[in-house]
Amino acid sequence: MSTPSSGGDRLATTAGPGRLAANAMGTKDLVFTVLAALAPLTLIVAVAPLHFLKGGAAVPGGYLVAGVVMALFASGFMTMSKYVRNAGAFYATIARGLGRPLGSGAATLALLAYNALQISTYGALGLYAAGTFEKYTDVSVPWWVFALVGIVLVAWLGFLGIQTSAKVLGALLILEVAVLAVMALFVLGKGGSGETTFTSFSPGTVFTTSNAAMFGLVFGAFMGFESTAIFSEEARGGVRTVRRATYIAVAFIAIFYAFITWTIVQAIGANGIAAAAGEDTAGLVTGVFDQYTPGSVTAVMEILLLTSAFAALLALHNAANRYLFALGRERLMPAFFGRTHPRTRSPYLAGAAQTVLATVVVAAWAMFDLDPYLGLLLWGSTIGFLGIIALWALCCLAVIVYLRRNAVEDGLWRTLIAPGLSLVLLCVVIALVVSNISLLTGAGTVTNAILLGSCVIAFAAGIASAMSLRSRAPGQYAVLAEKTFNGTDGAVPAAHS
Repeated sequence: MSTPSSGGDRLATTAGPGRLAANAMGTKDLVFTVLAALAPLTLIVAVAPLHFLKGGAAVPGGYLVAGVVMALFASGFMTMSKYVRNAGAFYATIARGLGRPLGSGAATLALLAYNALQISTYGALGLYAAGTFEKYTDVSVPWWVFALVGIVLVAWLGFLGIQTSAKVLGALLILEVAVLAVMALFVLGKGGSGETTFTSFSPGTVFTTSNAAMFGLVFGAFMGFESTAIFSEEARGGVRTVRRATYIAVAFIAIFYAFITWTIVQAIGANGIAAAAGEDTAGLVTGVFDQYTPGSVTAVMEILLLTSAFAALLALHNAANRYLFALGRERLMPAFFGRTHPRTRSPYLAGAAQTVLATVVVAAWAMFDLDPYLGLLLWGSTIGFLGIIALWALCCLAVIVYLRRNAVEDGLWRTLIAPGLSLVLLCVVIALVVSNISLLTGAGTVTNAILLGSCVIAFAAGIASAMSLRSRAPGQYAVLAEKTFNGTDGAVPAAHS
């Protein structure tokens, strides 16, 4: 276990080829980056209607239940963060608790999941941008043109470094949250559909077997909240900042999404919300904007829907980069991916690789005239969703194994009860997602099997990479394994408080 540094809860700022920018992000920056990756406006407009389709008026309560499960997860995960700091957060945590081969498998799976989420979102950006552009100019432009423009902008901002990205993400997040709040105020101010009801939060409404598919979906709203730990090497205040940002993110997601979806229930009516989602899934929320807010608010919302998708792309680009960066630094991927730019301290080579991959996928979708929504968006999101939920569960197990063995002084709640409950509940969610996977993909058995198989293959490939390094260079393997838990090559460990 690393020892506390006398210099406080932070990393050393000495520059190096494998060093990220230390002390670059405060609590606000971390929260904005994480929430921007979740794209609140995009989720409410484009994804929440599917939740309503399966859960009806129970959706707001479902978000609160999911928030409790994620808070349980965060309790153990953040306790573990005192003992390991690394840009490959899942990798470092699982490696610490379950061994480096499983940690390597987790990192490879995380790399696949974050890349799938990020690249699939280009489908949403392209579709929204093409539709909005044609609406206001009467000029039809292919979706992939806007997707490629987005790729260039994301690559540029990612190269400039995390401080620049955090500022952009913060501004965009505030705007998209504000427009949702304005919609909610108009709905409540006009009395909604005429009946104010809190049945959405009633246990009898939320906890029914018919809501199983809904629970399999609503956890997707929290995908990526744990990425605060990915930026632990770049956070001012170290562990304390990461812990604070994580709990703020979980609370915001659960409460804000529950409130906004509750106002949508009020706008349409608790008894009619599921049917309305079935009649017009894609237009459910935009219909609420049209009905309750002035036309100017709807127009602003349509523009912010584009910036919401862009913000998610930028945040996910930064997260994916740092996993590839961590794997390169650990010699589990080519070592040059573990380099940072001497001026911006960004993992620019990992970013370049991610940009090339995104370009190739978008170009392939355009060349073969594949559907950017039913194919790119839904399939990629499914891979990301499955991968991250599986990693949450593995992290819970790793936390229990490590903390019960080495840190029982952290208390029974944080070392066993909270992560144990979270592990059980997340395994239930995994079962619900797999059994309802066709809802996520809109695809058949073969496609679903391929998507599930890709997660298994990525995890197995990561394990094989670690085993290969151990057999080829056992000395190097041992040295790198120790550095995994100290954050970065030559970094001063965090004070464990």
